[in-house]
Amino acid sequence: MTQLTAEAPRPVEFSTVGLPEQRRIELWEGHNADALIGLRCRTIDAAVLEATELNLQLDQVHLARVRGTSHVVERDAEVIRRRPADAVALYFSLVGEAFFYHRDGVRVVRPGQLLICDADQPFLRGFSNGLEELVVKVPREVFAAVTGTGRPAEPVVVDFGSGGSPYARALARQVGRAARAVDPVPADERVLLELVAALATGGRDGLSPAHLAAARAFIGIHLADPGLSAPQVAAAVGLSTRHLSRVFAGEGTTLPKYVLERRLEAAHAMLQRPGSSATTVAETAHACGFASADHFSRAFAARFGERATDLRRRAVAARAMAPDPTG
Repeated sequence: MTQLTAEAPRPVEFSTVGLPEQRRIELWEGHNADALIGLRCRTIDAAVLEATELNLQLDQVHLARVRGTSHVVERDAEVIRRRPADAVALYFSLVGEAFFYHRDGVRVVRPGQLLICDADQPFLRGFSNGLEELVVKVPREVFAAVTGTGRPAEPVVVDFGSGGSPYARALARQVGRAARAVDPVPADERVLLELVAALATGGRDGLSPAHLAAARAFIGIHLADPGLSAPQVAAAVGLSTRHLSRVFAGEGTTLPKYVLERRLEAAHAMLQRPGSSATTVAETAHACGFASADHFSRAFAARFGERATDLRRRAVAARAMAPDPTG
Protein backbone atom coordinates (compact mmCIF):
# COMPACT_ATOMS: atom_id res chain seq x y z
CA MET A 1 0.00 0.00 0.00
CA THR A 2 1.35 3.39 -0.96
CA GLN A 3 1.52 5.80 1.95
CA LEU A 4 1.33 9.57 1.73
CA THR A 5 3.88 11.55 3.67
CA ALA A 6 2.65 13.78 6.47
CA GLU A 7 3.30 16.84 4.30
CA ALA A 8 1.60 15.51 1.14
CA PRO A 9 -1.87 16.97 0.54
CA ARG A 10 -4.76 14.53 0.30
CA PRO A 11 -7.70 14.74 -2.09
CA VAL A 12 -10.82 16.35 -0.63
CA GLU A 13 -14.20 14.96 -1.68
CA PHE A 14 -17.49 16.73 -2.29
CA SER A 15 -20.68 14.99 -3.45
CA THR A 16 -24.27 15.94 -4.13
CA VAL A 17 -25.40 12.44 -3.18
CA GLY A 18 -27.54 12.67 -0.06
CA LEU A 19 -28.04 16.44 -0.32
CA PRO A 20 -31.56 17.92 -0.69
CA GLU A 21 -32.52 17.32 -4.33
CA GLN A 22 -33.78 20.86 -4.92
CA ARG A 23 -30.44 22.33 -3.78
CA ARG A 24 -28.00 19.98 -5.50
CA ILE A 25 -27.30 22.14 -8.54
CA GLU A 26 -26.88 25.27 -6.42
CA LEU A 27 -24.46 23.51 -4.08
CA TRP A 28 -22.59 21.88 -6.96
CA GLU A 29 -22.13 25.25 -8.66
CA GLY A 30 -20.96 26.82 -5.42
CA HIS A 31 -18.49 24.05 -4.76
CA ASN A 32 -16.98 24.23 -8.24
CA ALA A 33 -16.71 28.02 -8.08
CA ASP A 34 -14.71 27.75 -4.85
CA ALA A 35 -12.74 24.56 -5.49
CA LEU A 36 -12.13 24.31 -9.24
CA ILE A 37 -13.72 26.42 -12.01
CA GLY A 38 -16.97 28.40 -11.76
CA LEU A 39 -19.77 27.01 -13.96
CA ARG A 40 -23.50 27.22 -14.53
CA CYS A 41 -25.05 23.77 -14.39
CA ARG A 42 -28.34 22.22 -15.44
CA THR A 43 -29.57 18.67 -15.75
CA ILE A 44 -31.24 17.06 -18.74
CA ASP A 45 -35.02 16.59 -18.49
CA ALA A 46 -34.98 17.97 -14.93
CA ALA A 47 -33.18 14.85 -13.67
CA VAL A 48 -31.68 14.86 -10.20
CA LEU A 49 -27.94 15.55 -10.30
CA GLU A 50 -25.63 13.03 -8.72
CA ALA A 51 -22.05 14.24 -8.90
CA THR A 52 -18.86 13.69 -6.94
CA GLU A 53 -15.59 15.57 -7.13
CA LEU A 54 -12.17 14.87 -5.62
CA ASN A 55 -9.94 17.94 -5.47
CA LEU A 56 -6.23 18.08 -4.81
CA GLN A 57 -4.41 21.41 -4.63
CA LEU A 58 -0.65 21.24 -5.15
CA ASP A 59 1.69 24.20 -4.78
CA GLN A 60 0.80 25.55 -8.23
CA VAL A 61 -1.38 23.04 -10.05
CA HIS A 62 -4.88 21.86 -9.12
CA LEU A 63 -5.97 18.27 -9.83
CA ALA A 64 -9.46 16.80 -9.74
CA ARG A 65 -11.50 13.70 -10.54
CA VAL A 66 -15.14 14.33 -11.46
CA ARG A 67 -17.97 11.82 -11.78
CA GLY A 68 -21.56 12.71 -12.57
CA THR A 69 -24.86 11.80 -14.14
CA SER A 70 -26.16 13.48 -17.31
CA HIS A 71 -25.90 17.27 -17.23
CA VAL A 72 -24.68 20.38 -19.05
CA VAL A 73 -22.25 22.99 -17.75
CA GLU A 74 -21.64 26.47 -19.13
CA ARG A 75 -18.94 29.02 -18.51
CA ASP A 76 -20.34 32.17 -20.06
CA ALA A 77 -19.05 35.75 -20.06
CA GLU A 78 -20.91 36.63 -16.86
CA VAL A 79 -19.51 33.65 -14.93
CA ILE A 80 -16.02 34.44 -16.24
CA ARG A 81 -16.38 38.07 -15.14
CA ARG A 82 -17.49 37.06 -11.64
CA ARG A 83 -15.19 34.06 -11.26
CA PRO A 84 -12.10 34.44 -13.48
CA ALA A 85 -9.98 31.30 -13.46
CA ASP A 86 -6.87 32.84 -15.03
CA ALA A 87 -5.88 29.30 -15.95
CA VAL A 88 -5.60 26.68 -18.65
CA ALA A 89 -7.77 23.59 -18.14
CA LEU A 90 -6.99 20.05 -19.23
CA TYR A 91 -9.92 17.60 -19.22
CA PHE A 92 -9.12 13.87 -19.57
CA SER A 93 -12.26 11.94 -20.52
CA LEU A 94 -12.40 8.49 -18.89
CA VAL A 95 -16.09 7.58 -19.22
CA GLY A 96 -18.86 9.10 -21.34
CA GLU A 97 -18.79 11.03 -24.59
CA ALA A 98 -18.96 14.83 -24.21
CA PHE A 99 -19.49 17.76 -26.52
CA PHE A 100 -17.56 21.01 -26.19
CA TYR A 101 -19.15 24.08 -27.77
CA HIS A 102 -16.81 27.03 -28.26
CA ARG A 103 -16.74 30.13 -30.43
CA ASP A 104 -14.66 28.16 -32.95
CA GLY A 105 -17.23 25.36 -33.27
CA VAL A 106 -18.12 22.06 -31.65
CA ARG A 107 -15.73 19.29 -30.66
CA VAL A 108 -16.70 15.82 -29.50
CA VAL A 109 -14.47 14.42 -26.78
CA ARG A 110 -14.55 10.66 -26.31
CA PRO A 111 -13.08 8.44 -23.59
CA GLY A 112 -9.34 8.32 -24.09
CA GLN A 113 -9.17 11.91 -25.30
CA LEU A 114 -7.87 15.06 -23.64
CA LEU A 115 -9.31 18.54 -24.15
CA ILE A 116 -7.00 21.52 -23.51
CA CYS A 117 -8.59 24.96 -23.38
CA ASP A 118 -8.36 28.47 -21.95
CA ALA A 119 -10.70 28.40 -18.95
CA ASP A 120 -11.53 32.10 -19.40
CA GLN A 121 -12.94 31.75 -22.90
CA PRO A 122 -16.72 31.03 -22.92
CA PHE A 123 -17.72 27.40 -23.50
CA LEU A 124 -20.53 24.91 -23.06
CA ARG A 125 -19.94 21.25 -22.19
CA GLY A 126 -22.53 18.49 -22.22
CA PHE A 127 -22.52 14.93 -20.89
CA SER A 128 -25.63 13.11 -22.14
CA ASN A 129 -24.58 9.77 -20.65
CA GLY A 130 -22.79 11.02 -17.58
CA LEU A 131 -19.05 11.33 -17.15
CA GLU A 132 -15.89 10.50 -15.33
CA GLU A 133 -12.92 12.73 -16.05
CA LEU A 134 -9.64 13.95 -14.66
CA VAL A 135 -8.94 17.67 -14.57
CA VAL A 136 -5.71 19.63 -14.39
CA LYS A 137 -5.95 23.38 -13.82
CA VAL A 138 -2.70 25.24 -14.52
CA PRO A 139 -2.48 28.95 -13.63
CA ARG A 140 -1.87 30.96 -16.79
CA GLU A 141 1.43 32.41 -15.57
CA VAL A 142 2.69 28.92 -14.72
CA PHE A 143 1.54 27.60 -18.10
CA ALA A 144 3.37 30.47 -19.80
CA ALA A 145 6.54 29.81 -17.82
CA VAL A 146 6.75 26.12 -18.75
CA THR A 147 5.46 26.28 -22.33
CA GLY A 148 6.53 29.72 -23.55
CA THR A 149 2.95 30.68 -24.42
CA GLY A 150 0.30 32.33 -22.26
CA ARG A 151 -2.67 30.22 -23.36
CA PRO A 152 -3.78 27.78 -26.06
CA ALA A 153 -4.72 29.70 -29.20
CA GLU A 154 -7.77 27.44 -29.56
CA PRO A 155 -9.14 24.31 -27.85
CA VAL A 156 -7.11 21.20 -28.66
CA VAL A 157 -8.18 17.54 -28.47
CA VAL A 158 -5.40 14.97 -27.95
CA ASP A 159 -5.65 11.17 -27.77
CA PHE A 160 -4.10 9.68 -24.65
CA GLY A 161 -5.07 6.05 -25.15
CA SER A 162 -3.01 3.38 -26.86
CA GLY A 163 -1.33 4.91 -29.90
CA GLY A 164 -1.96 8.45 -28.63
CA SER A 165 0.37 10.99 -27.10
CA PRO A 166 2.76 9.36 -24.61
CA TYR A 167 2.95 12.65 -22.69
CA ALA A 168 -0.83 12.87 -22.36
CA ARG A 169 -1.00 9.23 -21.32
CA ALA A 170 1.70 9.69 -18.70
CA LEU A 171 0.03 12.84 -17.41
CA ALA A 172 -3.34 11.07 -17.13
CA ARG A 173 -1.68 8.25 -15.20
CA GLN A 174 0.01 10.65 -12.79
CA VAL A 175 -3.19 12.62 -12.17
CA GLY A 176 -5.33 9.49 -11.88
CA ARG A 177 -3.06 8.00 -9.22
CA ALA A 178 -3.01 11.25 -7.21
CA ALA A 179 -6.71 12.14 -7.48
CA ARG A 180 -8.31 9.02 -6.09
CA ALA A 181 -9.99 8.30 -2.79
CA VAL A 182 -8.17 5.05 -1.95
CA ASP A 183 -4.36 4.97 -1.61
CA PRO A 184 -3.64 8.19 -3.51
CA VAL A 185 -0.06 8.45 -4.77
CA PRO A 186 1.63 11.83 -4.18
CA ALA A 187 2.09 13.67 -7.46
CA ASP A 188 5.44 15.12 -8.49
CA GLU A 189 4.42 18.61 -9.56
CA ARG A 190 7.67 19.14 -11.46
CA VAL A 191 6.96 16.08 -13.61
CA LEU A 192 3.34 17.17 -14.13
CA LEU A 193 4.48 20.54 -15.46
CA GLU A 194 7.16 18.94 -17.64
CA LEU A 195 4.45 16.75 -19.18
CA VAL A 196 2.23 19.79 -19.76
CA ALA A 197 5.19 21.49 -21.46
CA ALA A 198 5.85 18.42 -23.60
CA LEU A 199 2.19 18.35 -24.65
CA ALA A 200 2.24 22.03 -25.59
CA THR A 201 5.56 21.89 -27.45
CA GLY A 202 5.41 18.42 -28.94
CA GLY A 203 8.36 17.29 -26.81
CA ARG A 204 11.86 18.63 -26.91
CA ASP A 205 15.33 17.74 -25.72
CA GLY A 206 15.92 18.56 -22.07
CA LEU A 207 12.51 17.38 -20.86
CA SER A 208 13.94 14.33 -19.13
CA PRO A 209 11.25 14.16 -16.38
CA ALA A 210 8.50 14.20 -19.02
CA HIS A 211 10.22 11.59 -21.16
CA LEU A 212 10.87 9.43 -18.10
CA ALA A 213 7.23 9.65 -16.97
CA ALA A 214 6.02 8.83 -20.48
CA ALA A 215 8.39 5.87 -20.73
CA ARG A 216 7.33 4.56 -17.33
CA ALA A 217 3.66 4.85 -18.27
CA PHE A 218 4.24 2.92 -21.52
CA ILE A 219 6.22 0.24 -19.68
CA GLY A 220 3.47 -0.09 -17.07
CA ILE A 221 0.87 -0.71 -19.78
CA HIS A 222 3.04 -3.25 -21.64
CA LEU A 223 4.73 -4.89 -18.65
CA ALA A 224 3.22 -8.31 -19.41
CA ASP A 225 4.74 -8.34 -22.90
CA PRO A 226 7.93 -10.46 -22.73
CA GLY A 227 9.08 -8.86 -25.98
CA LEU A 228 9.05 -5.33 -24.57
CA SER A 229 12.25 -3.68 -25.77
CA ALA A 230 14.15 -0.39 -25.56
CA PRO A 231 13.47 0.45 -29.25
CA GLN A 232 9.75 -0.14 -28.64
CA VAL A 233 9.69 2.18 -25.63
CA ALA A 234 11.84 4.80 -27.36
CA ALA A 235 9.56 4.85 -30.41
CA ALA A 236 6.47 5.24 -28.20
CA VAL A 237 8.02 8.19 -26.34
CA GLY A 238 9.48 9.80 -29.45
CA LEU A 239 13.16 9.47 -28.54
CA SER A 240 16.15 7.64 -29.92
CA THR A 241 17.21 4.57 -27.94
CA ARG A 242 20.44 6.38 -27.04
CA HIS A 243 18.57 9.39 -25.67
CA LEU A 244 16.20 7.10 -23.78
CA SER A 245 19.20 5.37 -22.22
CA ARG A 246 20.51 8.74 -21.07
CA VAL A 247 17.13 9.56 -19.51
CA PHE A 248 17.21 6.38 -17.39
CA ALA A 249 20.91 6.84 -16.64
CA GLY A 250 19.99 10.19 -15.12
CA GLU A 251 17.95 8.22 -12.59
CA GLY A 252 20.88 5.93 -11.81
CA THR A 253 19.51 2.90 -13.64
CA THR A 254 18.98 1.37 -17.07
CA LEU A 255 15.79 0.56 -18.89
CA PRO A 256 16.25 -3.24 -18.59
CA LYS A 257 16.92 -2.92 -14.86
CA TYR A 258 13.84 -0.72 -14.42
CA VAL A 259 11.63 -3.17 -16.35
CA LEU A 260 12.97 -6.10 -14.32
CA GLU A 261 12.31 -4.27 -11.04
CA ARG A 262 8.75 -3.41 -12.08
CA ARG A 263 8.06 -7.02 -13.09
CA LEU A 264 9.45 -8.39 -9.84
CA GLU A 265 7.38 -5.92 -7.81
CA ALA A 266 4.25 -6.89 -9.77
CA ALA A 267 4.92 -10.60 -9.20
CA HIS A 268 5.60 -10.02 -5.49
CA ALA A 269 2.23 -8.28 -5.15
CA MET A 270 0.38 -10.96 -7.16
CA LEU A 271 1.76 -13.79 -5.04
CA GLN A 272 0.30 -12.21 -1.90
CA ARG A 273 -3.19 -11.59 -3.27
CA PRO A 274 -6.18 -13.63 -2.13
CA GLY A 275 -6.62 -16.55 -4.49
CA SER A 276 -2.94 -16.65 -5.51
CA SER A 277 -2.76 -20.35 -4.59
CA ALA A 278 -4.92 -21.09 -7.65
CA THR A 279 -2.17 -19.77 -9.93
CA THR A 280 1.19 -21.46 -10.35
CA VAL A 281 4.40 -19.52 -9.87
CA ALA A 282 5.18 -20.09 -13.55
CA GLU A 283 1.82 -18.56 -14.51
CA THR A 284 2.51 -15.57 -12.28
CA ALA A 285 5.92 -15.12 -13.92
CA HIS A 286 4.34 -15.25 -17.38
CA ALA A 287 1.63 -12.75 -16.39
CA CYS A 288 4.36 -10.30 -15.32
CA GLY A 289 6.28 -10.56 -18.59
CA PHE A 290 8.92 -13.18 -17.77
CA ALA A 291 9.64 -15.47 -20.72
CA SER A 292 11.51 -17.96 -18.51
CA ALA A 293 10.27 -19.35 -15.18
CA ASP A 294 13.85 -20.22 -14.21
CA HIS A 295 15.01 -16.65 -14.83
CA PHE A 296 12.09 -15.38 -12.79
CA SER A 297 12.88 -17.69 -9.86
CA ARG A 298 16.53 -16.66 -9.75
CA ALA A 299 15.78 -12.95 -10.09
CA PHE A 300 13.00 -13.13 -7.47
CA ALA A 301 15.23 -14.85 -4.90
CA ALA A 302 18.04 -12.38 -5.55
CA ARG A 303 15.72 -9.40 -5.16
CA PHE A 304 13.62 -10.46 -2.16
CA GLY A 305 15.86 -13.00 -0.38
CA GLU A 306 13.34 -15.83 -0.60
CA ARG A 307 11.77 -18.09 -3.19
CA ALA A 308 8.49 -17.12 -4.82
CA THR A 309 6.94 -20.41 -3.67
CA ASP A 310 7.89 -19.64 -0.06
CA LEU A 311 6.29 -16.19 -0.22
CA ARG A 312 3.06 -17.58 -1.61
CA ARG A 313 2.97 -20.38 0.97
CA ARG A 314 3.44 -17.89 3.81
CA ALA A 315 0.77 -15.55 2.38
CA VAL A 316 -1.74 -18.42 2.09
CA ALA A 317 -1.03 -19.53 5.66
CA ALA A 318 -1.45 -16.00 6.99
CA ARG A 319 -4.82 -15.66 5.32
CA ALA A 320 -5.95 -19.01 6.67
CA MET A 321 -5.12 -17.91 10.22
CA ALA A 322 -6.74 -14.48 9.91
CA PRO A 323 -10.05 -14.05 11.80
CA ASP A 324 -13.22 -14.19 9.72
CA PRO A 325 -14.40 -10.54 9.33
CA THR A 326 -18.01 -11.74 9.08
CA GLY A 327 -17.81 -13.12 12.61
